[in-house]
Amino acid sequence: MPNKLAQETSPYLRQHADNPVNWYPWSEEALSLARQQDKPILLSIGYAACHWCHVMAHESFEDPETAEFMNRHFINIKVDREERPDLDSIYMNAVVAMTGQGGWPMTVFLTPDGRPFFGGTYFPPTPRYGMPSFRQVMESIIHAWHTRRDEIEQGAADISQHLSRNFGLTGDTAALTPDLFNTALNNLLKNFDTHKGGFGRAPKFPPAMTIEFLLRMAWQRGDTMARHMAEHTLKMMAYGGMYDQIGGGFARYSTDNDWLVPHFEKMLYDNALLARTYLHAWQLTGNPLYRRITEETLDFVARELRHKAGGFYSSYDADSEGEEGKFYVWQADEIRQFLGQDADLFMRVYGVSEKGNWEGKNILHVAQEPSVVAAELGMETAVLETKLTQMRQQLYQVRAQRVWPGLDDKVLTAWNGLMMAAFAEAGRALSRPDYTEIARQNARFLYETMRQENGRLWRTWKEGASARYNAYLEDYAYLADGLLALYQNTFDPQWFAWAQELAEIMLTHFADTENGGFFDTSDDHETLLHRPKEVQDNATPSGNSMAAHVLLKLNLYTGDGRYWDTATRMTAAIVGPMAQHPTGFAHWLCAAAFILGEPQEIAIIGQPGEPETEALARVALRGFRPYQVVAIGTGKENIPLLANRPQLNNKPTAYVCRQFMCKQPVTDAAALRKQLTR
Repeated sequence: MPNKLAQETSPYLRQHADNPVNWYPWSEEALSLARQQDKPILLSIGYAACHWCHVMAHESFEDPETAEFMNRHFINIKVDREERPDLDSIYMNAVVAMTGQGGWPMTVFLTPDGRPFFGGTYFPPTPRYGMPSFRQVMESIIHAWHTRRDEIEQGAADISQHLSRNFGLTGDTAALTPDLFNTALNNLLKNFDTHKGGFGRAPKFPPAMTIEFLLRMAWQRGDTMARHMAEHTLKMMAYGGMYDQIGGGFARYSTDNDWLVPHFEKMLYDNALLARTYLHAWQLTGNPLYRRITEETLDFVARELRHKAGGFYSSYDADSEGEEGKFYVWQADEIRQFLGQDADLFMRVYGVSEKGNWEGKNILHVAQEPSVVAAELGMETAVLETKLTQMRQQLYQVRAQRVWPGLDDKVLTAWNGLMMAAFAEAGRALSRPDYTEIARQNARFLYETMRQENGRLWRTWKEGASARYNAYLEDYAYLADGLLALYQNTFDPQWFAWAQELAEIMLTHFADTENGGFFDTSDDHETLLHRPKEVQDNATPSGNSMAAHVLLKLNLYTGDGRYWDTATRMTAAIVGPMAQHPTGFAHWLCAAAFILGEPQEIAIIGQPGEPETEALARVALRGFRPYQVVAIGTGKENIPLLANRPQLNNKPTAYVCRQFMCKQPVTDAAALRKQLTR
């Protein structure tokens, strides 16, 4: 008999619909039942691509005896962290406060009114690794519930009070000085892995936002060490097993220091952030490797993570046929079978051996650079690269016949905004109109599906069901950023107008008027334990740091001082954490670099798409210029940057400005090039 999750649209929740556990989704029904029966709540939070979530489900939630105990003593609630980041944030912070660490699956025990009093992550079915069994944990909780209720209530009150503390985001803008970057760069260097790139030890997560900051320092200050840290990390990740050498795209993280053994799940947000980072690295350096990784990553998303209507799916699971990584690894004899006489060459480049490099199988990685192998064999590198591409395509067709990992096919507004930005930027920079069209279709899909009549957004959608859940700050901020990227590719004013609409909603419904910055939830959101306000950049930018980026850009387009003042005060408040913990506040560092980087606005008065206008646009958008915005139009588009700017001699005319103070207008591409910063 299916439980209450059978009616949900989340693939993760539906994975548990046939558990013998009487699961509820987070709902007033479940919370009321806990209050009526005075039972503690067992809250389990995870996501569809989470390997250890599957393990705990198989070991415990599918076990009838464990389920019977859970059903008798608890109200059991299952939450998809991707659908409900508000709940995940609140209770993850509680678990970290109680245990010093967090992760998924997350198991939290709550009082009937939703206050946490005990929690952890994965619990095994029998005691091991120095951990009690899940059954032992539950028995201890129930014993304490009946014998030490006062202690539980006091502990829950203390934790709730700790969680309710609000981080102030109103700083003195005078604190934003270049010294911030010196300290941050020194701290990054201390943690830099000089051998394999990245920062710190395993597990290694792809530091896309940190690399973005380093690229800006290389461009802005000519910092050679920043450039080295960025490029070495990008190269090592691209050559490692965390990158899918056959199908393109990145896995979630590397379990070792060498980027070899991934946790095989593939997330939309990682690939959005990394595709954009590799694109920027290519723009800065011209290294063809970075362009190839950008295109292969975006091609993977377009091919495998895209709904026919234009939305992007959320993730691929790490497991297939119950085994982690089975879809991606190879035996040496398979390579020989399918590649024949070319197998030895492929195996040499991609490190394939008889004994394998992971559990007797081979995770493909670039063991020898193609240029080195080509030189040793007396081949042209381009010839070898072409041959390797053909072999990878051949193996892709073979791999496609395997049992695929599970697909989480829900569409999340925030993550779609990240991927829209990557496709939009790459479409213009790489002269890939197909990428531009994918970004445009995504924007149309989100407008038609996720936007309500009053302009408010929904969080999630799955085919066959209506969009649902009140959207969060990150949904508004990420989508606005993606729309601004799309506008700066197509110069269709509807995308700019929508981005500005989203920013105004952020200011109206999410602003923390007392302490500055923005709450993660709107002022009319469901009442929770407290109103979360995430500041740190984690796997994705915090909603606040992305909001700062959006507001900074909108100020340059509009001249509206509210946008600039709000963003700069927010960013100034994070100076200390940015300097001391740069990997945890890297997107904030990019915002600070924007503020201090003498941003410029370029207004081109002309018809978008016409040859003379495009000649100016190509100059304005050429290369890596992270601190500029560009607007193109006739001046009738309701974009203040374009207003009241005449053409010279009836020709498309470019104005290069700083804070709306402009240089002499020009009509010639060469003259425009001379006026631009760098």
